[in-house]
Amino acid sequence: MSWKLRIIFLLLLITAALAACRKDDDVPCPPEEAPDTGSGVRFNLNDIPYPKLSDYRFFVDTMVHLHPNSGVLPYDVITPLFSDYAKKKRFIWMPSGVSAQYVSDREVLDFPNGTVMIKSFYYDNVQPLGERKVIETRLIYKKNNEWQFADYIWNDEQTEAVYDSAGAYKMIEWIDANGTLRTVNYRIPSEVECYTCHKFNSTSTPIGPKPQNLNKVISYDDGLANQLHKWSEVGYLNNDYPSAIETVVDWTDETQTLENRWRAYVDMNCSHCHREGSHCDYRPLRLAWSETTNPDNLGVCVQPQEVIPTQPQLTHIIARSVINRSMMYYRLNTTAEQERMPLLGRTVVHEEAIALLEAYINSLTPTCP
Repeated sequence: MSWKLRIIFLLLLITAALAACRKDDDVPCPPEEAPDTGSGVRFNLNDIPYPKLSDYRFFVDTMVHLHPNSGVLPYDVITPLFSDYAKKKRFIWMPSGVSAQYVSDREVLDFPNGTVMIKSFYYDNVQPLGERKVIETRLIYKKNNEWQFADYIWNDEQTEAVYDSAGAYKMIEWIDANGTLRTVNYRIPSEVECYTCHKFNSTSTPIGPKPQNLNKVISYDDGLANQLHKWSEVGYLNNDYPSAIETVVDWTDETQTLENRWRAYVDMNCSHCHREGSHCDYRPLRLAWSETTNPDNLGVCVQPQEVIPTQPQLTHIIARSVINRSMMYYRLNTTAEQERMPLLGRTVVHEEAIALLEAYINSLTPTCP
């Protein structure tokens, strides 16, 4: 067969395959290329979510190492969300020619359509081999002015992650930094569970990317830089944001006051539900960083709306100087599914946070009436 006939034959095969994938849902179609953005990322809003994480080309070389492709920018938050001691690597990508807009220090940046935030959850020193294991990679992306979710579960071989909206459990045994062997039945959330935490006025929204949480210096390939400055430099953030940002503290920073450390912790871990328009807005707590300068919003000497039948001694959400009368201390210190807080994203006790809460409560005087 001549080379011309071979080319014609190959083109016919490709045409037939594409026709088949359009007609038969059981035949997977290859993702279409996104418009040229100057990076190697593939991200076509008309086709996502893709069936595999590798289809996006967010990462180069061996994918599990999470080395970002061109235009995929790492980011971090000052106080992270607790997720059963899982570690996280966060990245953001935007199409060329668009930028996020500053709204206020305490509000999520106004991101353009096509923005995608990529967050991978992993554990180090996973047994029996003492290796790193990536469990899931979550995407939240903006399409038609709405935020949508896509979760990818990694295989045991750590070669690929597959789209799954149903959620799952993964048993993990690892050794922490203190040499303690820990076990968790890690919950990979369903799309409905994602919506529960990200819900705001009946739509979805990101939680972390607010100026107050991003205003920190992190390491990039070309050196250290403030994240807001870096985002502006690469075109991901319009440069008209203010020079002074009211910034949360790092909850682990012992040079900060107990109150501010606790305010920072609940801002990231609790305020997305305990605010107006969110899942727990019927509760009296308002736990955003900007609202907890008022001790009432933190629950100090505020009586709970309901009593746990087995815990009648819990007289206040936070009872000054008395942890055993504090509903918040109890809820964060239990793993009982119907009583723990947060409702989702935690199945084990965050021991370091409990120690901080205990110290904070014991610092408050006088006792509540």
